[in-house]
Amino acid sequence: MIYLMSFLFAGVVCAIAQLILDSTKLTPGHVTVIFVVVGAFLDVFNIYDKLVLYFGGGTLVPITSFGHMLTHGSIHGFLEDGFMGLFTGTLNLTSAGIASAIIISFYLSLIFKPRD
Repeated sequence: MIYLMSFLFAGVVCAIAQLILDSTKLTPGHVTVIFVVVGAFLDVFNIYDKLVLYFGGGTLVPITSFGHMLTHGSIHGFLEDGFMGLFTGTLNLTSAGIASAIIISFYLSLIFKPRD
């Protein structure tokens, strides 16, 4: 059942993004920023953690989880280390994802040729 719930959550997020792209003049960059902000907003009010418990890994795949991780790391870092924890906490939680995106992008750019 958890696999179905994960699939449905990620599918609903993608469907909402597609509806926004199809019915407005917003670009994919705008939609990405909207979803990061929504994920951060949901984390501030502890809603995203409840979504993670209910929907499982499907909540950790869409771009909303990046906003959740940024905010969650900042809050956790602030509570542990004070003002400087705002910056270090963010980097602690998101560094693996950012580093893997950079490394994978680099290797994929060596394999594939860009189109004109």
